[in-house]
Amino acid sequence: MPQEVKANGSAATHAKAIIEGTSPALATEADLRSALDHAFDYRGDITLALRNGSTLEGYLFDRRPAATLAASTVHLYPKDRDEKISVSYADITGLTFTGKDTAAGKTFENWIKRYFEKKAAGEKASIESEKLD
Repeated sequence: MPQEVKANGSAATHAKAIIEGTSPALATEADLRSALDHAFDYRGDITLALRNGSTLEGYLFDRRPAATLAASTVHLYPKDRDEKISVSYADITGLTFTGKDTAAGKTFENWIKRYFEKKAAGEKASIESEKLD
């Protein structure tokens, strides 16, 4: 699934922009698994609400689904610490897409469009990446 989403960049970017700031309902096991799949494809921070009442905010960089929720895990880089955290799916009670999606609007199609718009306007258009401040 992740490769399918990544292969269609414009659709994936649009979907990511829509989920930024949202909290999907996690009423069923399938809801949780689907939400974590989306969180894996998301290029911003997420916040997990945990069964023990705490929250964990960070970048989800890996997920390991298994037959049961207890055997399934996600791995995050916490926003406030320099370490990797592993969390069992069974310990997750909520998920919010809290961080800005850093990939939103940065598809190859958008880059080509901007390139040709600059060329048509007589501006310098380069294949080099633009510097971000």
